[in-house]
Amino acid sequence: MEVQPEGDAQPAIRPTQLIFHSIAAPWTGRRTYEYWRDSTNLESHFFVEFGGDVFQYIGTQTRADANMYANKRADGTGAVSVETASNLKHTDPWTSSQISALIKLGVWMHKHHGIPLRICRSANDPGFGTHRMFPQWSQGGTACPGDARQRQFREIVFPGIVKAAGGKPVPEPSGGAVTIDGKKYGPGSSGDHITRMGRALVRAGCGKYKQGPGPKWTDADTESFKAWQRKLGDAPQYVDGIPGPKQLARLLKEFGDARTHKVARGETLSAIARKYGTTWRTLATLNGIKNPDQITPGQTLRLP
Repeated sequence: MEVQPEGDAQPAIRPTQLIFHSIAAPWTGRRTYEYWRDSTNLESHFFVEFGGDVFQYIGTQTRADANMYANKRADGTGAVSVETASNLKHTDPWTSSQISALIKLGVWMHKHHGIPLRICRSANDPGFGTHRMFPQWSQGGTACPGDARQRQFREIVFPGIVKAAGGKPVPEPSGGAVTIDGKKYGPGSSGDHITRMGRALVRAGCGKYKQGPGPKWTDADTESFKAWQRKLGDAPQYVDGIPGPKQLARLLKEFGDARTHKVARGETLSAIARKYGTTWRTLATLNGIKNPDQITPGQTLRLP
């Protein structure tokens, strides 16, 4: 069902990426086609219904606008997009039929267009991804395709593509930022949420900080989150130092709300302050400590 005039009017691309989306609507392929034909220019190349039927609206060597600037690179490369039916908030997982169809599409893109069997490491890096992975693939960041489908992509869909294509997975190294609940994590990100994450990593025993943590993401955040991923027992290809939604949620649930620190033997107030991204003066004032050199092992300190 080619969407016109987009099919003829859009510029050509050389596809190097395949990006999965959720449309946030329980539509059929025909309903989606009619919407994009009549109401908007944000069309996608493919659509997959709940039952696994696949519809194509734009040729894979023609730009579709669903991936924003992923299709406007100066070198002429672009991303092929796959929208999928979902509930209205894109919180539901892909059905088994949808997963099967996505794997088949991924294998076809690998064999027909040479998409490498790896998860994209940056917004421009060839490979497979989901809409939420890089803000350049949206208008500054998105939760699409939802937490459940993001996890399915990493644990089922992408490994399924690799297996069906007869290849071996390429570990995803650190380097690409992600957006979770509207907040950016990874290189280039900053804010109170990075400080909060870092403090939770310290409480989890995974802190690799010499200064900080937070509010600006540093290599120490990457190494600290790698330690947390290893602590969770994640497979090596997912130990990349970049938070996944489930990994981050568990960290903050288990260690994000702690507001005290028990003094260990040999610790100083200054060293404790550095761990939590604050100053010894702040800790002293908060805990009524008149002499910062007089803290004792076992003493519980309140944290800001």
